[in-house]
Amino acid sequence: MRLNQISDNEGARRPRKRLGRGIGSGLGKTAGRGGKGQTARSGGAKAGFEGGQMPIYRRLPKRGFNNPFPIEYNEINLGRIQQAVDAKKIDLGQPVTIDSLVKAGVVSKPRNGLRLLGSGELKAKLAFEVHHASKGAIAAVEKAGGSVKVLKTAKVENEHEVKARAAKAARLEALKSKPEVKEAKAPKAEAKPAKAEAKPAKAEAKADEKPAKAKKEEKPAKK
Repeated sequence: MRLNQISDNEGARRPRKRLGRGIGSGLGKTAGRGGKGQTARSGGAKAGFEGGQMPIYRRLPKRGFNNPFPIEYNEINLGRIQQAVDAKKIDLGQPVTIDSLVKAGVVSKPRNGLRLLGSGELKAKLAFEVHHASKGAIAAVEKAGGSVKVLKTAKVENEHEVKARAAKAARLEALKSKPEVKEAKAPKAEAKPAKAEAKPAKAEAKADEKPAKAKKEEKPAKK
């Protein structure tokens, strides 16, 4: 084999589509885009737009919601537990907890707890301490002579709550470490002299008041 005989697999390299190279090519003039309008331009089609009619994502009913702070459990079946027992990764004399399973390498990380499911067969007599267990799993464990203790799930804190609590603790520490500075009280001013006696009341009304104007004589009515 020579270098000039090396080639790609059939169909690996396809010829480029040459647009606007004359009407004889079949892709000249409008280059396969048809006439004018929105479809002939680039960037015209908006995702989810259906020409003005009610789009599909608004026609369909909505139900439920997505929890932004879900509680994530490690789900494990009885068959997986029995495999770990056969491989001698689990001590039969100790209770099976999330920490013991992480230490044995059965699960990778603890997350928010352990959920026991009933798929598979369990032959060993074990005592489980889990945060959730199905009815079938509890029945299978008790049938094998074991027991299941359901623990209370710890409260899951999201990242914003942790940051807010840390910031609040930092502010309190800063306030405690700051020395208190007592402001010197200004000396009290001397007592002000008593106010002068109130001015005498206004003079009495003038004795010689102007007499009231006499009423105008009524003019006789015109006949």
